[in-house]
Amino acid sequence: MTQAKTRPEGVILFAHGSRDPLWRLPIDAVAHRMQAQQADLPVAVAFLELTAPDLPSTVEALMKQGVAHVRIVPMFLGVGRHAREDLPELVHGLVQAYPQMSFELLPAIGEHPAMTALMADIAAGLLKKGI
Repeated sequence: MTQAKTRPEGVILFAHGSRDPLWRLPIDAVAHRMQAQQADLPVAVAFLELTAPDLPSTVEALMKQGVAHVRIVPMFLGVGRHAREDLPELVHGLVQAYPQMSFELLPAIGEHPAMTALMADIAAGLLKKGI
């Protein structure tokens, strides 16, 4: 028997942003795939700059859906200034602005060993076309 969650959880995929509207398509695809796999999990995207929505707007939308705990997944391959400084500052501001919610900032996705292995496999041509 599974214990019911007391704090509804949501996920925000956080990326840099770009002036090119096509740039966001891979991030949106990840969000759509997550939603297809876990229909009851609210998943949203947010961007640091140049692309809407921004992180505070996305948090506000999730809060209105009843989400109380937000897991933020930085969709960065490496940890540069944005992931190391800008994003933690943004999250600190969210903690202050939304004391009724809790926030969990996860490591950048590029640091996950599975991502490293997948990129190596793709680069080496080991995966079949279309995967």
